[in-house]
Amino acid sequence: MKKTILLTIALFLSAYCMAQQQLAFPFQGGSQVMTQFFKDSLTVSRQIIQKRAIGVVVFKFTADDKGVIKKLVVYYADDAILVSPAIDALKKSNHKWIIPDHEKFHDFIIPFSIGFNPLAEGDVSAQKAFYDFYARRKPILSTNQVPLDMVTLLPTIVVNYNLN
Repeated sequence: MKKTILLTIALFLSAYCMAQQQLAFPFQGGSQVMTQFFKDSLTVSRQIIQKRAIGVVVFKFTADDKGVIKKLVVYYADDAILVSPAIDALKKSNHKWIIPDHEKFHDFIIPFSIGFNPLAEGDVSAQKAFYDFYARRKPILSTNQVPLDMVTLLPTIVVNYNLN
């Protein structure tokens, strides 16, 4: 009798303690393909290069069951000029998103980090331009609570550009 009770308890515990379901990466091809896709798709504007702009942009977007982006929200941006190239790159990613089978829509958060390649020693003009940008930047900030619900945080996309 004791063995039967112990076996029943063990079965219930094992069923209750099952490992979390492993989700497939939500971009067709996986994490490395997504990173390369966005590095290739994000075109740094001439204005960003001239201002020596660097910073982070964080988006929340919703993808439907066909992989199409339905809604796009800027949660944070170090400066408004960094937002437009990232939005254009995200629009190019339509039909590439994979959501869980039991959902019609799924939310994702994706951060972009945009910067320039290291400067040569003694390049004072580029350093001054970067400082001027940083001193005059206009961040986009959230001033109220941000509901996240069920959202997937994606890896940061790091894009570096040359100052030439």
